[in-house]
Amino acid sequence: MNTPVTSPLHYALCFASMAALAIFAVPIASAQGTPGREVPARTLPVPTTVSPQMQKIIAAPINPNWKVWPKTPEEWKASVAKAAAAVEQRLPALREALKVSIEPMTIDGVKAFMLTPTVIPPQNRNRLLIHVHGGCYVNGPGESGTSEATMMAGFGGFKVLSVDYRMPPDHPFPAALDDAMTVWKAAQKMAPAKNMAILGSSAGGGLTLSMVLKAKMDKLPLPGAIAPGTPMSDLTGAGDSFQTNAMVDNVLIAYGVSCDVRAAMYANGRDLKDPLLSPVYGDMAGFPPTILNTGTRDLLLSNTVRVHRNLRRAGVIADLHVHEGQAHGGWYRDHTAPESKETFEEIARFFDRHLGK
Repeated sequence: MNTPVTSPLHYALCFASMAALAIFAVPIASAQGTPGREVPARTLPVPTTVSPQMQKIIAAPINPNWKVWPKTPEEWKASVAKAAAAVEQRLPALREALKVSIEPMTIDGVKAFMLTPTVIPPQNRNRLLIHVHGGCYVNGPGESGTSEATMMAGFGGFKVLSVDYRMPPDHPFPAALDDAMTVWKAAQKMAPAKNMAILGSSAGGGLTLSMVLKAKMDKLPLPGAIAPGTPMSDLTGAGDSFQTNAMVDNVLIAYGVSCDVRAAMYANGRDLKDPLLSPVYGDMAGFPPTILNTGTRDLLLSNTVRVHRNLRRAGVIADLHVHEGQAHGGWYRDHTAPESKETFEEIARFFDRHLGK
């Protein structure tokens, strides 16, 4: 476990570096001195090739405050708490709709939640999924981080243990990874590793990959399969879709703004190419079978594609699903969208093929 960083000088330097990062939010290619291509301004219509629910998600406007974020630890905590409260208000209805119960617990000092569907198919009764939530490493505390886990439990018919890991500004890297690994080790008393999978999206996708890298480093048993959705696998801003989908993704919007400011808080001054922060740079030989999800409008499309190619080069079984029209994590924004049910059921079938029983 790491010690919280609280010195005023640390925060001054940390927030100054974030401000500097934001200046270079969009023109990455020109800053690198590489040739570019001028693209004329144009309006992107909402595709009619997706469900009405997904059309509504795609049509949502970009937050007008996308360049505004808290400047002090106290402001960050207030912002995170406000967002969490809004999400938690919607969760009882989600659990009711998907017939999933929730149980808070503490596992070797780490907070977590067990999501259990009313009906668990026979093949899943000796299986367990470990979930690490998204939120750019800063958002999603408590129950508010369990939406994706609830959908996985409800649509997939699995018990899902969602890790409520510690986060910045009080707990930067490696606190989240430490907590996730603590739960992973403890979970082996609940089910064999071959019967377990790890999943999560966005920051949770990055953590899913980092957990496997750390388990390899520490010579721990690996899960039977993993499902990193639109993973934050490269915090350096490398990758084509950071350019092509800038201002197209209505969730992350562009590199260097709110999500990357939060990721910088998490990184806490470490080299962003550290594979435990940017797992695309890690050795993926020996990884378990992996299913990846992204969308054609996802800012992290390239992050996801590059992970898939690295896995395939390493000889790993890896499925890549690119969803029509979807921005970052579109498949877990509305449980009533048929695309959501389809995606989680696809993950469940993948797990069923690769997990022990």
